[in-house]
Amino acid sequence: MKLTPNEIRKRYLEFFIKKCAHAEIQNSSIIPENDSSSLFVIAGMQPLVPYLTGETHPQGTRLVNSQRCIRTNDIEEVGDNTHNTFFEMLGNWSLGDYFKEESIRWSWEFLTGAIEDGCMGMDKQRFCVTLYEGDNDVDRDMQGADIWRELGFKTVEEASDDDFMRIHFCGKDNWWKLGATGPCGPSTEIFYYQGDLDDPKYLNKEYKPNDEADLYVEIWNNVFMSYFRMEDGSLELLKNRNVDTGMGFERLVSAVNGVSSAYETEIFAPVIEMLTENAKNDFAESIISKRIIADHTRAAVILMGDKYGIEPSNTDQGYVLRKLIRRAYRHLRKLEVNDNVMLDVTNFFIDSYKDHYAEIADRADIIRNAMHQEIQQFAQTLKTGEKEFAKIISELPAGSKIEGKECFKLYDTYGFPLEMTVELAKEHGFTADEAGFEEAFKAHQELSRAGAEQKFKGGLADHSEETTKLHTATHLLHQALRNILGEHVEQKGSNITQERLRFDFNHDEKVTPEQLAKVEEMVNYQIQRNLHVTHDVMTVNQAKDNGAIGLFEDRYGDQIKVYRIGDFSLEICGGPHVAATGEMGTFKIKKEESCGKGVRRIKAVLI
Repeated sequence: MKLTPNEIRKRYLEFFIKKCAHAEIQNSSIIPENDSSSLFVIAGMQPLVPYLTGETHPQGTRLVNSQRCIRTNDIEEVGDNTHNTFFEMLGNWSLGDYFKEESIRWSWEFLTGAIEDGCMGMDKQRFCVTLYEGDNDVDRDMQGADIWRELGFKTVEEASDDDFMRIHFCGKDNWWKLGATGPCGPSTEIFYYQGDLDDPKYLNKEYKPNDEADLYVEIWNNVFMSYFRMEDGSLELLKNRNVDTGMGFERLVSAVNGVSSAYETEIFAPVIEMLTENAKNDFAESIISKRIIADHTRAAVILMGDKYGIEPSNTDQGYVLRKLIRRAYRHLRKLEVNDNVMLDVTNFFIDSYKDHYAEIADRADIIRNAMHQEIQQFAQTLKTGEKEFAKIISELPAGSKIEGKECFKLYDTYGFPLEMTVELAKEHGFTADEAGFEEAFKAHQELSRAGAEQKFKGGLADHSEETTKLHTATHLLHQALRNILGEHVEQKGSNITQERLRFDFNHDEKVTPEQLAKVEEMVNYQIQRNLHVTHDVMTVNQAKDNGAIGLFEDRYGDQIKVYRIGDFSLEICGGPHVAATGEMGTFKIKKEESCGKGVRRIKAVLI
């Protein structure tokens, strides 16, 4: 009997709800609540920390759910068999209720019990487990070993050549802690062999958990919070011991289906097939690009489908979202797949998750529109940046380093992020001089400071410090309006004095107070980020190709200046501007009004 991903998730929840008397708790937002230590929920237990440290949970002492998680620290590993940016963590918890005996036995029963009984029916001979080896403070976990022995396992020392179900004692990988102080305790990890049963190395017991072969994949981690680490480093036994277990949903689906990767399951396989059918450039390592597109697009759908409505931006969660979409799109271009296919991939994941995550169904149109706008915006940047990158490496010896000034040129002139230059360099057998990039950035910053003291054609008549700050604020305002109201927004006029700025732009309706508040907040955030302001000189066509906004007027001449404010704004302008946005103060919108049909006017100050 083949089980679909949705059936596997349902079986897990029902097993612990019906058989083990757990209460299903709500799946939390992907954005942590009351926790500024991370941008995203990165573990299933994260929303439960208050209850694992003593608070009473309103739904009782036995809990279960499937929690959305995002991890980006190992994004470079995405494309292999085990790493995913977004993943679901199946978890069950005991808050001072059952402990080690029940936890281990229930886990084993769910994994290996009969399919007709609502379990997974997995091959027992493919499993091995790990336990804590002990240290100066805590003994080796022989209690856990005795429980596993009763289920048919033997320690490595006890096992004969015919015994595959083995217990391995390990160190820090089997000791969980919340922090330097607080709850902690040993764990048992359950591994599943996903290789060939006839492999001589498997038959000879040469493969082990956490080795380089990586054929034993961790399926489940059961943590037994038995102790409290005191300030002086000593351990005290907890009065109420807790159990925190986590099982990677995608890994479980792979194992149950007898494949080595989630990309071979129904979670991703239709997308991989879709990309294969549409790829005009199916090169040797194209499977990695296909997996990255599938992984990153799925993660983007989950982020945009969150109840807090994450959208692509240049800050915080929105910046990660933008990075995922743009990285996926670059790999789409490598495969020479039509842009519309990425929207088809987006729709596939909306359909896959909308029944389990209601917010995705509610935000489906928003997700589609945001994805479409983001790939359109990035397409031009990528096209010009990759063209210039190819030109740079064509003049370098194979395997050499791309100079920092060239990396900076890609960033400053073509809007090409350093991280993308580094990634492209690696793909082509080069390295990028990241330290040299930083030096070039600082040197350009000094030029910008000098430029603020001069007069340029097309610039301001008044070059006072106050007017220069307001001039930079106008660029931030322009981009913020485009981000909040839409890319149809274009400058229709501007007037700046030492006291205030006035900015006219096309928009067919009154800007709401809520929209104005978002614009104001966005501008002030860019000021707080202390973004560097740099400029370059280029032709009008080059500026347009790079995606610069602004008034393309004849008065600028053949060569024009394009000002970049960090990763937020790129606009044609004569200058001058501040060297960094942190110099500006606080931006405040004083008035928004109509100044003609389809044209709005904003007056604002810096305080």
